[in-house]
Amino acid sequence: MPNNLFRGLQTSCSLLCAGSVRTLHAVTPGCVAGLPLLLQPFTNLRSFSSTASGTGHLRDFAIIAHVDHGKTTLMDRLLSQTGNTLAGDRVMDSNALEKERGITISSKYTSFGYKGFTINAVDTPGHADFGGEVERILGMVDGALLLVDANEGPLSQTKFVLEKALKRGLKPVVVLNKVDRPSVTEQQCNEVQSNLFDLFAHLGATDDQLDFTTLYASAREGWASKELCVGQAPENPSMAPLLDAILEHVPPPPGDPQGQFAMLVTMTERDSFLGRVATGRIASGQVKVGDKIKVLRHSGAPGGDSKVTKIFKRSGVGKLELESASAGDIISMTGAAAAGIADTIGAVDLAAALSPGPIEPPTLSMIFGPNDSPLAGREGTHLTGSKIGERLNAEAETSVSLRVLPVDGGGESFEVQARGELQLGLLIENMRREGYELSVSPPVVVYRIVNGQRMEPLEEVVCEIEDEFSGPIIDALSLRRGELLEMKPIEVEGKQRLTFVAPSRGLIGFRSLFATLTRGSGMLHRAFQSYGHYKGPLDKVRKGVLISMAGGKTTTHALGLLEPRGVLFTGIQQEVYNGMIIGECSRDGEMEVNPVREKKLTNVRNTGSEEKVSLSPPRIFTLEDAIGYVAEDELIEVTPSKIRLRKRMLDSSARKSLKRKAA
Repeated sequence: MPNNLFRGLQTSCSLLCAGSVRTLHAVTPGCVAGLPLLLQPFTNLRSFSSTASGTGHLRDFAIIAHVDHGKTTLMDRLLSQTGNTLAGDRVMDSNALEKERGITISSKYTSFGYKGFTINAVDTPGHADFGGEVERILGMVDGALLLVDANEGPLSQTKFVLEKALKRGLKPVVVLNKVDRPSVTEQQCNEVQSNLFDLFAHLGATDDQLDFTTLYASAREGWASKELCVGQAPENPSMAPLLDAILEHVPPPPGDPQGQFAMLVTMTERDSFLGRVATGRIASGQVKVGDKIKVLRHSGAPGGDSKVTKIFKRSGVGKLELESASAGDIISMTGAAAAGIADTIGAVDLAAALSPGPIEPPTLSMIFGPNDSPLAGREGTHLTGSKIGERLNAEAETSVSLRVLPVDGGGESFEVQARGELQLGLLIENMRREGYELSVSPPVVVYRIVNGQRMEPLEEVVCEIEDEFSGPIIDALSLRRGELLEMKPIEVEGKQRLTFVAPSRGLIGFRSLFATLTRGSGMLHRAFQSYGHYKGPLDKVRKGVLISMAGGKTTTHALGLLEPRGVLFTGIQQEVYNGMIIGECSRDGEMEVNPVREKKLTNVRNTGSEEKVSLSPPRIFTLEDAIGYVAEDELIEVTPSKIRLRKRMLDSSARKSLKRKAA
């Protein structure tokens, strides 16, 4: 049996036995006909271990879009079109929270072969809170697909991701998605294209970028077309026109395969067996398993020398192990244990690190610390400040937009800075699922001082609501220092689109209020706009709270007496403690109450003494609700199964003394 054919059979067995992890051995084109059918779809991936053949066979692109415009679904269809078998929908969303919430949280890449080319594709988040993911990913691609919902047109976060792509010099290919819907018309698509052209021009696009190519697609149905087919699919529907557009309009990556090896790290992850896995695009040169390398940190600190132990890349829904790789390809490698995001891995004689590009700083911060309430330690397995600090630092290593700083004089507390409350909320949710107990402060914005003036982050807010709710929404955002920029009707009869600019601090917790005011029928989109002048203090946006003045289990008798005073956050027979917030008062100001008081028993029966007490269901806080609700002197107690609100100072006398001193 020829050696090449034997290697092909060996690879086929590896595919069957190893599941999703595939080991690629050298396969020459001459032996393709003799390979098993299972292996043949992967034979065009020979270029993965190419050496000095140049970069003309490679295409690197990213999919960018607003939330829920169909990025991950489109990626599924591209994988299916190129011969990959998918086990389900949204295969790129591997994180449990991504599957639960239906959003992309972290960027992921994969690759596939098409017409002799190797195409590296990156799926990016659409939410502005994860803009750091988009910024670093755009540095390792040469083109982008700008996906826009043909019904909604460009929204706030479309502007955010498009601005990043244009600043990187990319020329996006516009894809109008969901054109198969009955509400889509040719006039509407022309209007969306006109709005996109205006948006490109407003964001400073060059003449070449303004001459963008437009395709029409239905990612759900699995087809794309150069021409708009209103109300029907094109003949021979497939994703081939979109793949052809990628080959035509995305240039091959730059880089000299004969130069010094250098790779900028854009993603890191930790494998329990292999250690740290660094992912990035090779800027120049070649790398082989066993090569000596060194790490050049972007901070200038020494990174040390090491050796490449494994090289692999993602292909379809699996992995391919490589012996070597060269300039222009996106790969993952192990052995560089000291490498972090934005660091450079290169040859031992590499003199200078690669530029990581600009990354916008965080806009919100929260204080994380160990849980010190009377109920601490009953559920979690990671309780100490040192454990919390290790977990936060590990998260900061994989997220370029997250910063972790020790709090001066704060003991075991840490300040965590991020892009938004969603990013912070997901971090806390992951930690509680991993068994951590912690207390978290309310978020505060990160101010800047420019020319002696305080500047604060401003966001663009787009609300799509029914006409009857426009008044309450305008009033609510006015209280939060929001300014109405635009108000216009949309295609759906009886609905309006309101555009505001508002300070980030005023939008903390606004999403839950928005859902209440619109009775769940509205759509809210937010995106960071810029830093602007401080807007002044916010008007009163929350009433007072009911604070427990005793510990124990709540009783029906006590809660029945307290319910007329406000909305309760706790139910019957729930553990409470002194200083815990158990409800919202119906008037301004705090009220200390006793929710554990029992009914006194006597041998005298009065009329009405045996009346049944009926309680309304308590208000249950999600983590995002709690983050937006707590005030400056309050904390969120987070355990694996409970979310409680409490005062920072549990003792009532201490709180009153501090208030007198402040006055």
